Amino acid sequence: MIRTYLADITPLLERDTYEQCCGLVPDWRRRKAQRMRFAEGRAQSIGAWLLLEAARKETGAGGSHVYNLSHSGSYVMCALSDTAEAVRAGCDIETVKDAKMGVARRFFTESEYERLMEEEDGQKRADLFFRFWVLKESFMKATRQGMKLGMDEFEIGFDEQNRPVLLRQPAAFLEKYRYTEYNIEGIGAKMAVCTTAEVTAKEAKVVDFNHII
Repeated sequence: MIRTYLADITPLLERDTYEQCCGLVPDWRRRKAQRMRFAEGRAQSIGAWLLLEAARKETGAGGSHVYNLSHSGSYVMCALSDTAEAVRAGCDIETVKDAKMGVARRFFTESEYERLMEEEDGQKRADLFFRFWVLKESFMKATRQGMKLGMDEFEIGFDEQNRPVLLRQPAAFLEKYRYTEYNIEGIGAKMAVCTTAEVTAKEAKVVDFNHII
């Protein structure tokens, strides 16, 4: 099973807390965070790793268990397999802002772009744009190709219950991928996990970052 975790890293924006947390992560992660230009990026990098470690502690997962991390704004997200089975998994979280229709026209498939254009209400279009975005990013991360895989090389649609499905997949990644989306009250972001695992936890666990430190 893939378990999903979320945490607000606002406490890490305080310098003393950030410095304390830097001492809790591996050297390579600390160096990676230090290369970030802005304080928010540094806090996200450190916070994501600490969330992973908290998830590992809860599940008993080791270094060989598949995981994926994402962050946006004040939140970090972690998807972690609680078994050592070989699975693919990717997660993504994105704060909802205005729909980037130029990006959609250039990188999405024709049907995805047309679906966005059907939404006349600006907020609904923004919600749908970022829904498409996290669904696409989570699949790209699950394949471990990331941005090497073009967003128009696969196509996402929705079934009669408005659940996301892959309508078209790259020939190199024809396994059955499953999506789980998360909607948490008070968090203005879209969140999704894409995985080849049989079952994905339907609820994301929100972790109090003060309990991680």
